[in-house]
Amino acid sequence: MRKHWWQREVVYQIYPRSFKDSNADGIGDLRGIIEKLDYLSTLGISMIWLCPIYKSPMADNGYDISDYFDINEEFGTMADFDELVREAKKRDIKIMMDLVLNHTSNEHEWFRKALADKASPYRDYYIFREGKTEPNNWRSIFGGSTWTKVDGEDTYYFHSFAKEQPDLNWENPKVREEIINIVKFWIDKGIAAFRMDAINHIKKDPTYKSGKADGADGRVSVIKFGRNQEGVEDLIKILSDKTFKPNDSMTVGETAGLSYESYKKYIGDDGLFSMVFDFIPANFDLIEETWYKRVEWKVADFREAIFNSQEKIQAYGWSANFIENHDQPRATTKILREDDENIDAIKMLGGIYFFLRGTAYIYQGQEIGMKNFTRDDIKDFQDIQSLDSYKRSLEEGFSEKEALNFTNLRSRDNPRVPFPWTDEKFGGFSDNVPWLKMAREYPKINAESQIEDEDSVFSFYKDMINLRNNSSYADILIYGDFIAVESEDEEIIAYQRKLSDKKLVIIANFSREEKVWQVEDEKIIFSNKKAELSGGKLKLEAYAFAILACE
Repeated sequence: MRKHWWQREVVYQIYPRSFKDSNADGIGDLRGIIEKLDYLSTLGISMIWLCPIYKSPMADNGYDISDYFDINEEFGTMADFDELVREAKKRDIKIMMDLVLNHTSNEHEWFRKALADKASPYRDYYIFREGKTEPNNWRSIFGGSTWTKVDGEDTYYFHSFAKEQPDLNWENPKVREEIINIVKFWIDKGIAAFRMDAINHIKKDPTYKSGKADGADGRVSVIKFGRNQEGVEDLIKILSDKTFKPNDSMTVGETAGLSYESYKKYIGDDGLFSMVFDFIPANFDLIEETWYKRVEWKVADFREAIFNSQEKIQAYGWSANFIENHDQPRATTKILREDDENIDAIKMLGGIYFFLRGTAYIYQGQEIGMKNFTRDDIKDFQDIQSLDSYKRSLEEGFSEKEALNFTNLRSRDNPRVPFPWTDEKFGGFSDNVPWLKMAREYPKINAESQIEDEDSVFSFYKDMINLRNNSSYADILIYGDFIAVESEDEEIIAYQRKLSDKKLVIIANFSREEKVWQVEDEKIIFSNKKAELSGGKLKLEAYAFAILACE
């Protein structure tokens, strides 16, 4: 494919509420991010992805927007935001905004006007249906019906997610005009990139028919009727042609459930986005995206998911590589399980994904090896989806202990806990009690202890970024093809990056045992621990990771 500026980026995702509190109210804010820009510059990242900071009542932690043109007070002011953009630019760091355009908050002015007057043109900004009963049996992604009754009327409004997040009616041209104006506003602010939240939900099955129940509640998941529906690409293209493409914006689509066969439309040279997130490798341990239905897996299953994703995406366009984000549990615990504090294993896991073909994404705390927490009481959870998972697990017949275990393993609160800067109380995140309970009140895993430690996870991530972007191997690591390397050893994950006549071999020993790998005319250029290369054999200690260059 053609070369683009965004292929060289390394993106660092920030969950603003939990990154750094600058005013001791227990909530992270924009000035806290400004305070830590030098930390991010030292790490070497080139772009910050901000989870939503717009005006919001916070029913879903900012993914319910009440004003797209203003900053939520808990994060600061528009002046603070403008300063963040300026200060980031001084450090050659770009800003990516999170665009939530499938739905608004129920406190948005448009929705308030829609509720206040049946004849208001704003009623057609959303999806309303008249009737004395719910229009169908669809279950929202956060549980319960997708329909909420309007007070004083025999009318229901539709929401794919929480009742506080009514879906916009993208079939209405006026809605599309409003959305185009929103995007242009932020482009004019100097925003280089956009992450498109739940963008493949904007088209619904026009029949709004009921479906066969798939749970004990007698409902069917809205995903079957309100995601990746025929014609959704046409709606996205209208937005892209009017905003992103004329400005050469970098875009990444959150398009869960998209078939690989559809990728040409989404990420080809004339695709809708620069790249999309592929959730198949991220959710390889689940059944049909249902939290409490998990599968027993082996390293070979993980390897197959990664390789299949890379090969399918490479056929059409560019990948967005991630192992953690604000909706995923910590990869250390999810994938390394009981070895989630093993430094070598954490580095190995980071290396496996970081050098795949595509733009690399790092989620806050990933670069210091943060792990999952364990909560003893469901009352300690804040995340709306976690609470629904617990409730549904009980409905399906699991015990309270089992339901709590499922929730601990998969909760979106895991990555959203406050960032541990030091080993002080509240991890140096705040001088006050944080909005969300810390994973550990006095964390031994923290940034301060790792920045100057050459053997730390932080230093390893710093070295990986430098190797990818600034070394003599940069072109092959960025633009080189991905080629899977087959191995009879199920605990070895190996692949090549190849550009013209140059080739690198990336290899990881995903086990506690020493392994031996046959090599040809190759040398070690990067590793997470000592690796011996002699006599045509590479000795890989437990959880060893290495990159070999062909002479």
